[in-house]
Amino acid sequence: MTMGSFRQLRTQFFPPKPAFTDKNVPSQKDKVFIVTGGNSGVGFELCTMLYGTGATIYMTTRLQERSLHAIKSITDASPTPETPGMMKFLLLDLNDLSSVKSAAVTFAQAEDKLDVLWNNAGTGANRVQPGARTAQGFEAMIGMHCIATLLFTQLLLPKLRAAVSASPTSPGSVRVVWTSSILVETTAPPNGIEFENLTTGTPDRVRNYAVSKVGSWMLGREMARRWGDMGIASVVQNPGNLRAQSYDGTPAHRMLFIKPMLHEPRFGGYTELFAGLSPEVTLERNGAYVIPWGRIREDRDCSRKDIVKAMMPKEEGGLGASRLEATLLDNTLISEVFPGILYDGGKCAAMDATPPALYTFHNCGVSSVVPNPGTGSRTADVSEF
Repeated sequence: MTMGSFRQLRTQFFPPKPAFTDKNVPSQKDKVFIVTGGNSGVGFELCTMLYGTGATIYMTTRLQERSLHAIKSITDASPTPETPGMMKFLLLDLNDLSSVKSAAVTFAQAEDKLDVLWNNAGTGANRVQPGARTAQGFEAMIGMHCIATLLFTQLLLPKLRAAVSASPTSPGSVRVVWTSSILVETTAPPNGIEFENLTTGTPDRVRNYAVSKVGSWMLGREMARRWGDMGIASVVQNPGNLRAQSYDGTPAHRMLFIKPMLHEPRFGGYTELFAGLSPEVTLERNGAYVIPWGRIREDRDCSRKDIVKAMMPKEEGGLGASRLEATLLDNTLISEVFPGILYDGGKCAAMDATPPALYTFHNCGVSSVVPNPGTGSRTADVSEF
């Protein structure tokens, strides 16, 4: 590791004070937000910050009781904000693609647009049992952090486009925020992704976690390329090393080393707030990577040049993040839930391509789905970072 790479990693472990906080956010009245995994940890802190902006905020979790309790603690807090928002619950279980489908339909029936989607929800590396699978049989990390999150985002694309039309004078204000991790730089394999193990995983849970977070980064960067001309910004962020549930299950001897480098979840909320609402994030900087506690890092400063190159389009010498998307979605287990998703040479025949390489899911049987009734038992726990 070069001295420059060491300094770049150090500034993520020990960041300077945040320069952009909720005090810098103007009124977001009439805006509609979704925060996945918002009932505790970073997601809860972000929802608390957003509540004071006057926006409508959907908090998604897999358990209604926990979410309603979290919402009550936010709305009952003192002092009451000058411009309180509206908190709503949306049932979403990233462990089950049927729930993903239903959650998107429920939201679409309730709202005309979506201004910012924070893809915050996920699970920690050691919170799942070795070999854990999602309801559809995918390795837990890649299944939740990449497959389910990608499908949820794609299903909401029409609402994001509607928000762009509703805010023609604010280019780049409509955003999708993806969640990565410092482990992409310290633990991910060469080029970030091992395609041969992508949906099945390896016995190493931490490595699986790191690969899934590289996947989030690649998907966020790829969507920036596709959606930029539509006025949608796609941003990736590492929220920071935080005292959150993602470290549950980590061996005690490792936590002795890790604990001194952990920060309060509130600071991760600042990172996500910056990614979603800072004016520094523009369409000209679409695909930006945000590091703690709200700073845009240039690719040239990344310690993993192999991953930066791998996510570039093939015509620019990279592996192409579009290959990742095609690999994730070309699966019969997914097509059972989304019958229109069938890849042929990297193209999905049941999705529109207007403009080219832009996917929508209106022909995948979504309109017939009823609101999500819940999902029963599960194989992997989902929380937020």
